[in-house]
Amino acid sequence: MLIKFFKLVLILLFYQSPLYSKSKTLNDFNSRYLSNYFSGIVAYEKSDNSQALKFFRSSKLLIKKHNLYLENYIYALVLEGKVQQAISEIKQNLTADNSNFFEAHLLLAIESLKRKNYKKSREYLQSSYEFINNNKLSLITAETLKQYLYVFKENKISKIKNKFGNFSFINEIFQRCYLNDESTKTYFDNLINTQKEDYSRYIFFYLNYLVENDEYEEAKNITDSIDYLNSPILILQGKKWIDDKKFGEFEKIFSCSNSADVVSEFFFLVSNLYSSQNNYEKSNFYLNISNYLNPKFKFNLSLLAENHYFNKDYTKTLKILESFNKKDNLYYWFKLKKEAQIISKKKSKGESLDFINLNFKKIKNPSIKILFDIANFNKNAKKYKKAIEYYDRIMSKIDNHSKLYAEILFRRGSSYERLGDYVSSDKDLLKSIENNPDDAYVLNYLAYSWLERKYKINLSLQMLEKAYKIQNNDPYIIDSIGWAYYLIDDYIKAENFIKRAVELMPEDPIVNDHYGNILWKLDRKIQARYFWGNVLNLEETEDEMKKNIKDKLIKGLSNS
Repeated sequence: MLIKFFKLVLILLFYQSPLYSKSKTLNDFNSRYLSNYFSGIVAYEKSDNSQALKFFRSSKLLIKKHNLYLENYIYALVLEGKVQQAISEIKQNLTADNSNFFEAHLLLAIESLKRKNYKKSREYLQSSYEFINNNKLSLITAETLKQYLYVFKENKISKIKNKFGNFSFINEIFQRCYLNDESTKTYFDNLINTQKEDYSRYIFFYLNYLVENDEYEEAKNITDSIDYLNSPILILQGKKWIDDKKFGEFEKIFSCSNSADVVSEFFFLVSNLYSSQNNYEKSNFYLNISNYLNPKFKFNLSLLAENHYFNKDYTKTLKILESFNKKDNLYYWFKLKKEAQIISKKKSKGESLDFINLNFKKIKNPSIKILFDIANFNKNAKKYKKAIEYYDRIMSKIDNHSKLYAEILFRRGSSYERLGDYVSSDKDLLKSIENNPDDAYVLNYLAYSWLERKYKINLSLQMLEKAYKIQNNDPYIIDSIGWAYYLIDDYIKAENFIKRAVELMPEDPIVNDHYGNILWKLDRKIQARYFWGNVLNLEETEDEMKKNIKDKLIKGLSNS
């Protein structure tokens, strides 16, 4: 849309009356500046912010001539992490119409907040309301920042409550944390124990609050219950600091008593919201504001790296990853994993695996999380023997009655199954079910493995019926139970399940093949051949399956 608009601007500028053209084009609108400006817009639209910034800088004479110039230039500066420079540019043009946009006044408010001039910050923020233009998230941002400023200036919580759901609740926690309010712990407890959403990130800030108040034992009790495998990396980093008694590390990156640190986390939350909507440019804009307020919290840069990665800007991803070093432990491992992913995209999966395995060997005393990741890297690359070695190492370090132990048994058992070692596989998978009898995915995996071997079919069906009761919307479980009915010749029930699995996973070759087999048995041979033929066109169909499908298209199913 912006590109079309500026094409129109160029046309109007070059095709106007001779008198106007002479006075404006030659003196004020030098065509070279216009060309650079237009090139900057094109680069900006393509998310090439470095190039956009270069063109904007070379056309700065237009800054007072086009209202949108300053806005685009400010965006490009912030996206490149040059927030203070963006603020300086706004200040130089504050009295002009071209500074009349929400982000300009927001940035000025943020700078004043960082300098603890809360009164001036409130003035700039109040002036931003004129330019919100019905943007709901901009309104939420302004209203929430207004509440923070009230807390910082008055040293108390505002009686006027924002009604933005848990977004408001999260920010009230940080406001209470800043004031060291006696109810802060209760608020944190209520947030992190909610079942509706995942707010596990805030466990880190709860730990930070407890450490800041010398409540080390309570912090240790929380970290002892943390799930190694499913917790965010920030929580695991906090757990490591607690386990290693490096309590001072928390204050080095964040303090509830620092107003800039607290608001920095608010802008990280805004950034995360935009990222979850795949609006990576807006996410990066607010993330760089967050980093401007609290540059110490470099772990937040992991979101910036992820955003660039999802945008396929691998050069910027790698540059951001340089922020993490070996001292950062789990974030250094995050860096290595992301570099391996980029190698896989740009070169090959083999080179990616070699890279991660080589760098893993250089890590002294890797944590369970790192061992788990390297095992899974190898398992996903079909290096099952190597994966099993790493799973063995994990199992030697954990409680053999825990759910974590059950999870590792499942992964090791499925690796044995892929190697054709069914004795070891069944032993591990049965032990996993014994430890965690309601894990639908382990029940499904073992039952389907037996079905493929035509082994204990009736028991397999019982296990699958239990798995289906637990997870009745999982397409893999639906396919498995349908296939079990097929193997006991109950084709009507089989079709009811497999048809639903096809609807849920239309691109899965195995499900389509299963459905074709069932249709053939139901004497609907034309439809059967249609689904078999579909398998040949699917990306994930392996060569061996293609060969079998071609035979079925010619001969049909034998013994039918």
